[in-house]
Amino acid sequence: MIAGETHQTDVLVSGGGIAGLVAAAAFGAQGFSVRCVDPAPPVTDEGADGADLRTTAFLTPSVALLRRIGLWDRLAPHATPLQVMRIVDAGGAQPVARLIRDFDASEIGDQPFGWNLPNWLLRREMSARLAEMDNVRFQPGTGTAGVVTRDEGAIVTLSDGRRIRARLLVGADGRNSPVRQALGIGVRTFRYGQKALAFAVTHEVPHHNVSTEVHRSGGPFTLVPLPDRDGKPCSAVVWMESGGEVARLAALSPDAFEAELNARSAGVLGHLTLATRLTQWPIISQIAHRFTGPRTALIAEAAHVVPPIGAQGLNMSLADLSALLDLSGDEPGHPDGLAAYDRARRPEAYARLLGIDALNRASQTGIRPLRDLRAAALGGLYGIAPVRRLMMRAGLGMR
Repeated sequence: MIAGETHQTDVLVSGGGIAGLVAAAAFGAQGFSVRCVDPAPPVTDEGADGADLRTTAFLTPSVALLRRIGLWDRLAPHATPLQVMRIVDAGGAQPVARLIRDFDASEIGDQPFGWNLPNWLLRREMSARLAEMDNVRFQPGTGTAGVVTRDEGAIVTLSDGRRIRARLLVGADGRNSPVRQALGIGVRTFRYGQKALAFAVTHEVPHHNVSTEVHRSGGPFTLVPLPDRDGKPCSAVVWMESGGEVARLAALSPDAFEAELNARSAGVLGHLTLATRLTQWPIISQIAHRFTGPRTALIAEAAHVVPPIGAQGLNMSLADLSALLDLSGDEPGHPDGLAAYDRARRPEAYARLLGIDALNRASQTGIRPLRDLRAAALGGLYGIAPVRRLMMRAGLGMR
């Protein structure tokens, strides 16, 4: 391509994170010509600088999409099943488990809730899949610099000066989306004063494919199963706390941090040993005022951001993509399909965001009477079998 020329493609995906890579693979699998751009190359090695040490739990509907577009066969050998979602309340006077409730996928079907994979590995496997597809071109190191929309397509100027006209522009470029900003679409943001620490640990007690959320104060402390590491059981950790507390924890010596880590885990998997470095992520909720513009659809964090509770974030993103694929048909970017996508996805995403917001604020509370009320509510709801099954189905996005 030569700077100054305008080149054609069916679909341009702005953003090479996990959602953007899946979107490029999905539209490519539908037979469309696709370009995917991102200003930063994907980091595909756990030990490299900038590696994303978070993990993603793909819930059952997301796995169905990945199968449909030919990605799941690459990912399945690396995935750890999540059979049980365990909630532990440790909000008493001492940081020990005082209430444990298990949500078992066998109550609602014959499949696990989902499968967990490291984000750096997802980028590696998804990038490799795009390289195999003749009709998909992935251009890391190139970003979106400008967008002009016309009835016949979106004209995107890239950071290297080249221009591409796309029938459909997919904004999958994060919470500060250049595509969304170029279209003048505003957002509503909820702030919590929280950050999350993400890292991996080994532990004494096998996880038995149980994902565990430990609630005390500051936010949930979540242990998500991973494959064994050096012959030891291993889990990913997402530890949410106030920004000041995260800064204090991150500044501790390794031994002091490990002591705090084990106190916060309430001993649910025995002694935890840090297995990777720490990474930090800001926690907000955010939703765009609309999910579409002319010839443009917003998905993933360009459309909505939620705290990492209940494996909702990327699974909401893939629900966006699934709806967009179905509603685009043979005419990606058609106004009718985009209007239907906005009607289908924004109300659902907003309702889910408000529910996760409420759960996060309840988990943050440090006041003992409110922590006691939280435990009582969990115990009461869990004891009603139809309500328990309804909560599980809702978490999966099932009707």
